[in-house]
Amino acid sequence: MARTKTEIKENITTSFMEHQTIRTVYGFSVGASFDDTFSKTSLENLFFGIIAYAIFIHEHIFDKHKQEIDQSLSTQKRGTLSWYHTMALRFQYGFELIIDSDQYDNTGISDEIIQESQIVRYAAVNESQSDSRVIIKIATQENEMLKPITPEQQTSFEAYINEIKFAGVKTTVINYLPDRLYLNMTIIRDPLVINSQGVSILEGNKPVERAILDYLRKLPFNGEFVLAHLVDRLQQVQGVRIPHISEAKSSWIDPAIGDYGTPIAIHIRTIPTSGYFTIVDFDDIEYVV
Repeated sequence: MARTKTEIKENITTSFMEHQTIRTVYGFSVGASFDDTFSKTSLENLFFGIIAYAIFIHEHIFDKHKQEIDQSLSTQKRGTLSWYHTMALRFQYGFELIIDSDQYDNTGISDEIIQESQIVRYAAVNESQSDSRVIIKIATQENEMLKPITPEQQTSFEAYINEIKFAGVKTTVINYLPDRLYLNMTIIRDPLVINSQGVSILEGNKPVERAILDYLRKLPFNGEFVLAHLVDRLQQVQGVRIPHISEAKSSWIDPAIGDYGTPIAIHIRTIPTSGYFTIVDFDDIEYVV
């Protein structure tokens, strides 16, 4: 962790004040404080400030470089969850792997075509809690909305994972429609700002609905949905005095039936099975004074 500029300067000035020859030349006593001895506009103070700033910049650069190296090493170490995550995002639909390799030969292929072929835009990789298995959640994006890749694309992606995975490692690809989120809420509103339908009197939109969608949009893929965090977000909406979530539920694709299962209550927090959420509707939001 890089030191702060203040810490660096304190180290320099402490050594300066403890040096016997310097004390003799300047005539200050043992234990004297640099700040009490030299003014803020003194040449010594300005000089050490410049040196401290230069050292701070270098340490910050080196610290950043180390982080990038550590991250690169973690993703390049084959067989780790980070490696599977990186490889999932590297998948190129319609391209063939180099024989006995996990790499593509993109010689002569434009960056635009490569980017278009990388249809998996979001991925999350975890180990199963019930058996020895790697769970890979994926999604693509269209018009700024997350969605599953097509069944045909999924077949190709699963063949790719089977080709690159370690021998004996079981994998499951989750490529579901978004988890459905059901919210039953009461919003105590400021009648000067929001009407009984939840519409902003000044702007003509529905700020509470916008805030909910904004919160979900900013959740990381496979990120944790926290009821308290949603309430915090709603409290920032102009015209909302008290937001109260009476009940929250979610449902997700049940592979056994190939459709959404029965909604389950959310207590405190949850992680979407698909990796992301969609709001069913806003019909259960009541606006009261």
